[in-house]
Amino acid sequence: MKHTEQLAKHVHDMYFGGNWTDVNIRDTLADVNWKEATTQIKDLNSIATLTYHIHYYLREVIKVLEGQPLTAKDKFSFEHPLISSEADWQQFLQTTYTTAENFVKSMKRLDDALLHTTFIDKKYGSYYGNLLGIIEHSHYHLGQLVLIKKLLRQS
Repeated sequence: MKHTEQLAKHVHDMYFGGNWTDVNIRDTLADVNWKEATTQIKDLNSIATLTYHIHYYLREVIKVLEGQPLTAKDKFSFEHPLISSEADWQQFLQTTYTTAENFVKSMKRLDDALLHTTFIDKKYGSYYGNLLGIIEHSHYHLGQLVLIKKLLRQS
């Protein structure tokens, strides 16, 4: 298996199951309703905000993998669309999962030789570092999603 395919598998498994942590985004969010998703506990981000934050970086890096310029801005990564109903939440989740599937497809198409080349600009490091960073970043926030869900259900 190519290295890019292995990285893509990690992203897929993080979203849809099969990773060695036995926790994934889809199963974690499957029984979360829109009110839970948009409820903020103290100064923690809401489940919807964190889900968007994870999604934002995948969405933006897909563009780069398809040859477009990097336009992502950290300040926009927490600004999710308004979610005011269960239909909004379900649509948002579907968009998130479609983006993840497209990200996986884009990664699989990459040549392994690209992994150790510069990602856009030298200050961003290599493609490999950025793709691995997205996986690490997403797992970090997945842990937060799990904990916030538990906190919401305790109160």
